[in-house]
Amino acid sequence: MAVGLLLLGACGTETAAQTVTARVEVSDTRPSKLDGAWPAPTTTSTTTTTIPVANDGLTVSGSLGPNWPDQFTAADAAGSRVPLYQAPNVPVPSGRVLTNPTSEGVPLTMLVRKEQGDWLQVQIQSRPNGATAWIRRSDVVLRTVPNHILIELGAKRLTVFHGKDVVWSASVAPGKASSPTPTGSFYVDALAKPTNPNGSYGAYQVSFTGFSNVYSSFGGGNGQVAAHGTNRPELIGTPASHGCVRLSNPDVTVLVTLARQGTPVDVVP
Repeated sequence: MAVGLLLLGACGTETAAQTVTARVEVSDTRPSKLDGAWPAPTTTSTTTTTIPVANDGLTVSGSLGPNWPDQFTAADAAGSRVPLYQAPNVPVPSGRVLTNPTSEGVPLTMLVRKEQGDWLQVQIQSRPNGATAWIRRSDVVLRTVPNHILIELGAKRLTVFHGKDVVWSASVAPGKASSPTPTGSFYVDALAKPTNPNGSYGAYQVSFTGFSNVYSSFGGGNGQVAAHGTNRPELIGTPASHGCVRLSNPDVTVLVTLARQGTPVDVVP
């Protein structure tokens, strides 16, 4: 069981601040339960059009497809810390270490991009978008996830695939022109169920590792985005959010069953 606070940025509506508490149970090889709170965004959030990012020896991953495989490898931290390397046996310049659970209180999960003997190249939850580093295989436990997600901003559609086959699809409300949903290759890092399904975040949140290019912080979070439900279903099919991807509550209830932690997410124009 993991208990903590998860703060996601670039989500919600421009209403007065409120706190949304949440609980989630994730059925996987490592069952977990998350309690958290999400302050709703306010108009006092810090914004910037150019967000400086320290590279720190990290590389940026591209898409895992086309020619998508029918399974992917996720890496769950085995202990309380996972040191990062810019190449096997070469630590990142800052000596950065990822903690488990994360600062948001979520079990640390990474997406494996390459395996090389005792080393793994993994995508992590960090700026720059698509940030990738090397870790020791002994620091994690590996498992597979079966699906990947494609979010098409122009079509305002989210589709879950297994290999090349469509599993499920739904209409969405992506970010507005002034606060666009970031494009790139990401993965699901957390799942949550707000206790108030009629609130701004709807029935569920599926957090993925994209960070807003407009907001450096938002609503108490760090500008990270998510796919989540909504109390404004009439806006589905229009650009309406601060960067997150909104689904109807019935649709996000389906999505959360198909998107385990570690599921790849590609966001395209």
